[in-house]
Amino acid sequence: MGSFDFMLLILGVLVVGIGSIYAYKVGRRSNSSQTSEMDSAISEKVQDHYVLRNPVFLAYIIAISLALIFIAYIALSS
Repeated sequence: MGSFDFMLLILGVLVVGIGSIYAYKVGRRSNSSQTSEMDSAISEKVQDHYVLRNPVFLAYIIAISLALIFIAYIALSS
């Protein structure tokens, strides 16, 4: 395993770990705050940048970027 593969492995483990902890904390917070049937108001920042504030879109963007970088690295190193 090369050094680039090892760095990608460490980066992937960090992303999965931090994402899991963040999702757990958000889930615990939202379970305790669900007392009414009405949704809460959405922040103005989130309304203005709904794509950049959505973790699903961010995960797709990051995954596609890393895949393209890895493909370019493999193509240029061959």
